[in-house]
Amino acid sequence: MSAGVGWSGRRTKVLVWAVLLACLWLWGRTHGPAVAGAQGAVSRVRTLQGPAPKAAAPLRGSDPVSLYVPGAGVEAPVIERGLDGAGAVEAPPFASPQEVGWYRGGARPGAAGVATFVGHLDTGSSAAVFYRLAEVRPGQRLRVVRADGSTAEFTVDRVETVERRHFDAERVYGPHVKGRAEVRLITCGGRYLPEEKSYTANLVVSGYLTASR
Repeated sequence: MSAGVGWSGRRTKVLVWAVLLACLWLWGRTHGPAVAGAQGAVSRVRTLQGPAPKAAAPLRGSDPVSLYVPGAGVEAPVIERGLDGAGAVEAPPFASPQEVGWYRGGARPGAAGVATFVGHLDTGSSAAVFYRLAEVRPGQRLRVVRADGSTAEFTVDRVETVERRHFDAERVYGPHVKGRAEVRLITCGGRYLPEEKSYTANLVVSGYLTASR
């Protein structure tokens, strides 16, 4: 965050991301795990070890068309999501559980800032697009095909489960390095609590732009 952003700007950012996270928790409250093991496999932060690939210069903005995450078996179309009437980020429709939602209020993937993608873990009856997201490891790559025909390639540098009790919106959803093009993939995580019909956390995969074509 630049030094010129005052408290009002920081408060607005935190409120927006808190709303997004609350929406993701709501998915867990209305749709329990479809298969054994859907409670989330990550219980600690994993970060990139060794020399990190050099960050590529941010690209001109272009909307995302599809998302590819080989480490999680994801090859999915991307749809735009905004805020609903209650002020929460719209989740991808359960009628299309293999689609990924891109929060259009954030950055475009490949442009400077953080592009945020959200997807369901399950639908209550079957695995959904981000069911295997916990298998992603730092150092792996993911790709976003953009509307201008280019592909932005990101290197994963952080995988973590963010507990509700210790949620830090600025750390998780704000840029890790100022001026860099970054990405976040988010789904339900932690433990599923049947009595509350809720997950205890969200799984967050972070990456930064390292190539394009």
